[in-house]
Amino acid sequence: MRRHSSVVFVSLLALAGSSGDALAGQAAKSASPTRDIKVISSAGARAMADACTAWAEQNKQVLAMAIIDWAGNLIEFHAMEGAPMNSIETAQLKAKSALRWRRPTSETNKIVRSGENLAATFMNDFPQPGALPIMVDGQVIGAMGVSSADGEKCAQAAIDAVFRKPQSK
Repeated sequence: MRRHSSVVFVSLLALAGSSGDALAGQAAKSASPTRDIKVISSAGARAMADACTAWAEQNKQVLAMAIIDWAGNLIEFHAMEGAPMNSIETAQLKAKSALRWRRPTSETNKIVRSGENLAATFMNDFPQPGALPIMVDGQVIGAMGVSSADGEKCAQAAIDAVFRKPQSK
């Protein structure tokens, strides 16, 4: 009797293992091992810096900006003549916060100020208004941080100029 139950047990284990392998094989066939992501190019980041600079000049502001890719790597930065010495670092910190939280830093700032979520205060973030995530076709491809309090307006003007070009008729 004892031998019969061990044979049944071993048979059940073998059966479970083979069905698990079959399920894993099905999952592997339906899920792709890679995915395509959009990446902001150096030319795209430079065009954003130029568009933000044009917006700042029109609005008589002196500021700095930083554009980072989806992984937080600095792609482009620019400080206008006369920008304070901490402007680029401020812009980059804002951009990283917008990227991490995938929302404008003004929204993260409101969440922190209300006490709803204080995580940004101890995660080395800089939830001050002035940065936006860069969204293309529903994907966050990076973020743009601007040193001024009106930085989100400047970043939005840059995103619109580079990524939301009017469709040709």
